[in-house]
Parts: sequence; structure tokens; C-alpha cells
Amino acid sequence: MTNPVLDAKNALNTLISDALHKAMENGALPKTDDLPAYVVEIPGDTSHGDYASNVAMACARTFKCAPRMVAQAIIENISLDGTYFDRMEIAGPGFLNFFAGKRWFSQVVDTVRKEGADYGRTDFGKKEKVMVEFVSANPTGPMHMGNARGGAIGDCLAAALDWSGHDVTREFYVNDAGNQVAKFGLSLEARYLQIYKGEDAVPFPEDGYHGDDIKVRAQEYADQYGEKLLEADPQVRRQELTDFALPRNIDKLRTDLERYRITYDVWFRESTLHHGAIDEAIQTLTQRGLTYEKDDALWYKATQFGAEKDEVLVRGNHYPTYFAADIAYHYNKFAVRHFDRVINIWGADHHGHVARLKGAMDAIGLDGGKLDIILMQLVRLTRDGQLVKMSKRTGKAISLTDLIDDVPVDAARFFFNMREPNSTLDFDLDLAVEQTSQNPVYYVQYAHARICSILRNLAQEGVSPRDCTLEELDRMETLEEKEMIRCLSRFPQEIVEAAKNYDPARLTHYAIDVATVFHKFYNACRVKTEDESLMQARLNLCLGVKQVICNVLSLLKISAPESM
Repeated sequence: MTNPVLDAKNALNTLISDALHKAMENGALPKTDDLPAYVVEIPGDTSHGDYASNVAMACARTFKCAPRMVAQAIIENISLDGTYFDRMEIAGPGFLNFFAGKRWFSQVVDTVRKEGADYGRTDFGKKEKVMVEFVSANPTGPMHMGNARGGAIGDCLAAALDWSGHDVTREFYVNDAGNQVAKFGLSLEARYLQIYKGEDAVPFPEDGYHGDDIKVRAQEYADQYGEKLLEADPQVRRQELTDFALPRNIDKLRTDLERYRITYDVWFRESTLHHGAIDEAIQTLTQRGLTYEKDDALWYKATQFGAEKDEVLVRGNHYPTYFAADIAYHYNKFAVRHFDRVINIWGADHHGHVARLKGAMDAIGLDGGKLDIILMQLVRLTRDGQLVKMSKRTGKAISLTDLIDDVPVDAARFFFNMREPNSTLDFDLDLAVEQTSQNPVYYVQYAHARICSILRNLAQEGVSPRDCTLEELDRMETLEEKEMIRCLSRFPQEIVEAAKNYDPARLTHYAIDVATVFHKFYNACRVKTEDESLMQARLNLCLGVKQVICNVLSLLKISAPESM
């Protein structure tokens, strides 16, 4: 549970704070009880230091003296003995740069080796109970590209939250009630009747579901039960066809997502909310004076809570709206199951729903600020540089299953997490199957396989890795070795930042960084040398790199092949 970057920053904050107070005590700086905030960060160019702070500039006004004078006072009152750092310097107008000593680098390698598959995990989240709801595709048809992207983002964000110490639940909301299910039943009925009476004799509902999957389900029912429903009451017929087809569609969603390496902790059915939960939510809003009747419908005063217009909760036919169900569902998340924070991943077309749902949580007596909604932009598929919208095989819009038939799951999950969710993503189908360093997932996997190859070749020569002492690890002093170790040190904090910012793309970018820095290290530093201690130190570093690549790919649910 070590975080080398955070540990170093915390140590520096303590050193700087102690130095400031010492300088105030001995008169080098005027006394004050109101020190301003400052930052300690990793500079873009580590030749200027492993860590840097703007403390002198931040405090200059408080102390009423030039930033370089503040910086000099800090340097004269700080002791680096026994710390991670062996020197510091003033740069520019007053930046303080700190250089990590050999032992910090050695301890990073030692930590990665000792923590192994757990390296990267931290307790940052303090077991905060978080739900991530994602995909939640309509079970009346196949999943599309938005679901494919949302699935990869949601699953990897949940993993980052888990690794950073949160108590995470992955949830799929099954829309098995409401208008879309009624429309599903009408569509199935029409296709079923057309099997026996012909398409010309049975009109298809204008707003029905036209996909081939509806025909398939109707045919499956006919194959199993024949003409059983031909003369049945239409309502009975639609209900039986729905009861037959909907569970099969939900099972298909489940198996397709499992093929995509997504498994959920909870599959929550909307239909369960229609047994009292929706009525209770509406009653609570009514008791708070937040509903009114108009045009034979019951309305919610959404404009009082930031929405652009009021919303219907119950239609004139006495059937609750989708929004009413959504309020009840999120009330269940917070008030019944007691999640501390809820994260929903939605398509950008749901933008207008964000404020009204967060406002509804405030209206019903909860805290809308604990509901975070990630709006995900569109995916553009390209092949040969051209936009692709239709599957070659089916001639229909490309579905999730079409995609993973054509593209390795490793590539799909990696590519979908290469951009922030709020950025449009261009997915190059040709690049995703390419086995070259131009394909980023292949590039990362190849670094892992290359290390495995190094280990196999050395084993054939009778060389096996062994644990190294810190003194032996101190032997690694080249720029390439240090850059590699710095890169490994970042991993736990990269996960924390991905979790904090809801941006799992940080992890694919980090994986590419690790692979890039490793290739540079490998080309600059011979692993096999006559110097046994140095060889073992470098082998330990290689094993550390291998472990970190394996860990980040494991988090992303991407394979780490040992040969390619």
C-alpha cells in the first residue's frame, strides 16, 4: 500500500513547513500564523529536480520580501539528513528544486518487488462506498458503440476506484418496464403475426423496433409454441411474447458484456421499483409541496431545483414516467442502499437530464452533490481513413458484438480508454488489429513480452534473478535507470488521479509511458554484465517493470502475454 510519489511529497511538505517555522523562530523570516498554500509537484523536466515547490513565491507577500530571500531562508533552515533527498537548489525567481537520493530510487524498486501484484493499491478512498452505474443498455435491442465505450470506461473507472481504496459496486440498470417494454411487446406481436399471416397483412407499428433481433425472438417463440397465440387476447399475447423474449435479451446482454470482460455486482431491475418505490418517491415530493396537477397529469416543480422546465411524474393514464422511476431508483441508491457517492456514465445526449436529476435528489431530501454524472461523447469508427457506420456482415449499425468479432477485446478496451470520456473518440479499426508498435496496446504488451524473453534467455544461460540489497540497487545510477524508476514510482498516484478525476485514460497513457521508458532503458543499459551485482539490480528493475505493466493491464482487464 505504498505510494512513493505521495510519500515523497508529504515528506517535503513536512521539511518545508519545519524549515519555515525554524526560520521564523531564529529571525530569518518575520513571524506569522497565516502561511499561504503552496504546491509540491514533479517538474516536467526532472533534470531540474525530482520535485519542485513554489513555496517561496507563495509566501513572498506574507513575509514582505523577495521570493529568492524566502527560498534562501528555507534552504538555510532545512536538513536533508536521513530523508529521501540529497540536495536542493533555488531556480529562477525562487522555485525550490529537490533531488532524490540513491536510496529513494532503490526503495522504489524494492517496494515494487515486495508488493508485487498489490503494487499500485492505496487507501486513498478510505473505503468510501461508491456505485458506478454504466452501460444500462435498453434490453429491447443490441448494444451499440456508445455502450461499448461506456462499458470500457465504466469498468476501468470502477477498477481505479477499487485500487485506490474505495468500496466499489458495479451496477447495470435493467429497463424492463415502461414505454420501451410496451413498444417491445407491440413489435414482437407484429413480427409473430406476420410469420403466419404475412408482412402485408399485419402492419408494423410506426415507432416499433425494426431490428432483426425482434424477428429472431418472434421466430424462436413460434418454433417453440407454434400458433398458440394467434387467437389470444392482444394484451395476453403481447405479455407472453415479452415474458419469453425479454429474459433472453437480458441474458444476451450479460453474456456479451462478459465476453467484453465486464461483470456486474448488481443487475437492478426497473420493474422492482413499480412495487411501491415509485409511489413512495412521488408521495415524498408531494408532502414537500413539490408536485401539482395539470392536464390530467402529476407534475414535479423541477424549476425550483435548477431545471429549465417542470417535469411530468405521472401521465394522464396513471402510469409513472421514466423520470419518476429514475428518481425512485436514485433514492434507492442513496437512502436505501446507503452509497456515499454514485457515478453514472451516460451518453452526451442525456445532457439535459443531469441538472434535473441532481436537483430531484435535493428535492427529495438527499444531496444531489453526491451524484456525479459523466457525459460520454460519440465514437467514430474509421477504416482505411474513412468513416464506418455499417457492419460489412449485417449491413446494419455496428454493434458491440460486431466490434469484438472484428477487433481483439484487448484492443477495444485499451482504445476506448485512450481519451477522456468528454472527448469524441476516433477508433481506427485497422490500427486495432495491427501487430506493430504503432498499435498502442500491442506496444505495451510487447514491452511485457520483451522482459519475459530477457528472463528466458538468461535462464538458458544459467542466470536467475535474486533479491537484491538496497546497496546493490544503489548501483543503478544512469539517467535511463533513474527515469525508469521514476516512472514506476508514479503508478499508485496515477491510479489515484484516475479515480479522483474520473479519467481512466490516465492509465492507458501511463502504460504507454512505462513501455516507452523501458525500451529506452533496454537500449541504453545492458542487463547481462560481468558485474553480477549490477546485473541483478537491473534484473530486479526489469522484474519491477514487468510487474507494473502486468498490474496496469490487469486493472484494465487486458492480457499481458509472455511472448508475441
